[in-house]
Amino acid sequence: QVQLVESGGGLVQVGGSLRLSCAVSGITFDFGDFGTMSWYRQAPGGQRELVATISNGGSTTYADSVKGRFTISRDNAKNTVYLQMNRLKPEDTAVYYCYGLRTFTSGYRAHYWGQGTQVTVSS
Repeated sequence: QVQLVESGGGLVQVGGSLRLSCAVSGITFDFGDFGTMSWYRQAPGGQRELVATISNGGSTTYADSVKGRFTISRDNAKNTVYLQMNRLKPEDTAVYYCYGLRTFTSGYRAHYWGQGTQVTVSS
């Protein structure tokens, strides 16, 4: 059974940094078969929003709200995706979720979600 397990969340002051990790286990295929790995977040009372995405080729995209502050990376040898978050703001407070997408040659798409990790930025 494929599992995505996030870690690294916590309480941090404004301007601080955190590094989130998403370790993937239970896969019977190559980690690189995840065409894209992403981080989403959901603030209290808000909708889940896309924060950052990285392709298996290393291309990255970011939400405008985090550009220049957050960096997504992946280590295919460790089956892990990271989110380095710098210059944190109170509005970054949310539960952060790891997401993986695997697209089969048939076109079928398999979606995988982690359980989330809480990030709280205090002012």
